[in-house]
Amino acid sequence: MAISKEVQKSSEMKFDGKLIKVTYDIADVNGNDAWREVVHHPGATAIVVVTEDNKIVMERQFRYALQQPLLEIPAGKLDPNEEPINCAKRELAEETGYRAKEWISLGTIATSPGFCNEVLHLYLAKDLTMGETHWDPDEYVELEYYTLPELLEAIKAEQIKDSKSLAALMLAMPYLK
Repeated sequence: MAISKEVQKSSEMKFDGKLIKVTYDIADVNGNDAWREVVHHPGATAIVVVTEDNKIVMERQFRYALQQPLLEIPAGKLDPNEEPINCAKRELAEETGYRAKEWISLGTIATSPGFCNEVLHLYLAKDLTMGETHWDPDEYVELEYYTLPELLEAIKAEQIKDSKSLAALMLAMPYLK
């Protein structure tokens, strides 16, 4: 059986927040009505940051939704009409203070395609210079530096649970030493 396209028949806004919107949609699926709750997200970027001595820059920050701190790569949401590479450069500078001369696109991932339209643009950043951080007022991040073997051990020990970080690190493997 071929996979069929689902055609939206109706959409009703259920929540319109600062970051996300939620709609309740009815779609035609092979002639049948199907309901879909969709989280609309502006998209984001995430960056695997590699220092001159081949350490990978990670962030430890408290994530309210999970009520625990997580170890993650730097990331942030796209502003309206912002190009992903510009978002990545902005987020890298704001969260870590680093600026990078070399940028490699690692591709894109869909974070939760069963209910959310968020697409994350992944990058590797190298050839760094240090500047100042500019965290958002409601953001606090601790930077930590890891070798690749240390990160692989942390992944095995389930110390990295963040899916964007896991995906980006895997995609960056050919570039890491």
